[in-house]
Amino acid sequence: MQGFLTSRGYRAAKTRVASARQLRDELLVPEVARLHAENYSVYGRRKMHALLKRQGWEIGRDQTARLMRLAGVRGVRKSKKVFTTRPDKTQALPRDLVQRQFRADAPRRLWVADITYVATWAGFAYVAFVTDVYSRRIVGWNVASTLKAEVLPLQALDMAAWGADGPLDGLIHHADHGSNYMSMVYTDRVVELGATPSTGTVGDSYDALAEAVNNLYKTELIRQRGPWKTVEQVEPDRPWRSR
Repeated sequence: MQGFLTSRGYRAAKTRVASARQLRDELLVPEVARLHAENYSVYGRRKMHALLKRQGWEIGRDQTARLMRLAGVRGVRKSKKVFTTRPDKTQALPRDLVQRQFRADAPRRLWVADITYVATWAGFAYVAFVTDVYSRRIVGWNVASTLKAEVLPLQALDMAAWGADGPLDGLIHHADHGSNYMSMVYTDRVVELGATPSTGTVGDSYDALAEAVNNLYKTELIRQRGPWKTVEQVEPDRPWRSR
């Protein structure tokens, strides 16, 4: 009869040596659960697969997805877009040197900057990011209760410049036409660092990397750990990768 197990079959099943796949699963499932928790419990299959590869595991995406199911973990979904910048039509603007081609062949070749916001009990917290396109790593960030260039984005830029492992000659700094980035104090600092400013129209970056970083930041960090009481709580406490 189908489904019937004899006593001999039961004893054989109990004493059967575990397969290589079972042994690998027993090793990797706890590792997947640990890495998922260490990365704010938000990584999906793509990011988890990339992380496991960086950890030295030879593993495919489908296997990663299966291990995540066994570990009982999953990624989070993105939210709808949000725009935060306003153009200043009275200013002469730098040319668009990127043309939506957000690729770089080495670090410090192309940085993309943008601003998003987070609602807190004390009011809006504005968050400025500078992302290195080559590594997709946020190299500079700042959180403030104001959008003023010298307070919010300039400090994120200075953080990125301070942490750069080498000169910034040849770097393209790309932002949109928002008045935060087109202010004289900000553009002068970009040039002072040896970088070349580049701008796209407001909203262009949404289709590319800058707004994608903002969206992932809110999806993976903000909405998973709120509600937020103060502006200071919103600031990331360690570097964060956008892929």
